[in-house]
Amino acid sequence: MALKTPQDTLTLDPIAMNVVSRVAAGSRLSGELQFEGGLLVQGEVSGHIRVNGRLIVWTGGVVRGRVKVLGDLYLFGQLGDTGASPQDTSLECTGMAYVSKTAVSTGTLLARRLQLYEGADLQGPFKTLKLGDKLPVLHDVLTDPR
Repeated sequence: MALKTPQDTLTLDPIAMNVVSRVAAGSRLSGELQFEGGLLVQGEVSGHIRVNGRLIVWTGGVVRGRVKVLGDLYLFGQLGDTGASPQDTSLECTGMAYVSKTAVSTGTLLARRLQLYEGADLQGPFKTLKLGDKLPVLHDVLTDPR
């Protein structure tokens, strides 16, 4: 008799989630970036990034740099670069961070809550923050070697 485990299913509706911005596959954005509403990343985004809403990093999408998400994170793609130092990319999430089986995170991940799905690849450090904790400022947690 085979044992079956319940599967978690994550359903995303970018319109209902107010995800109003998109970086399409094959596109690259870098610099000091701010997005109102949510952001869907299918291409590459790097730099100092602030998302006032949900951030969805789709399979094949890559996010690098210093990222602050004022909402939830849905990671299906990549946070940081393969083989890079965890200090090269860091992400602060004020909500829930969902890390799927296709996700790879080599950066530092800070979130209020963390949901890992079977097969998720967390290579960098992560920290969940207690409800009463203030979200730390990145320069308080990590020192930029540059």
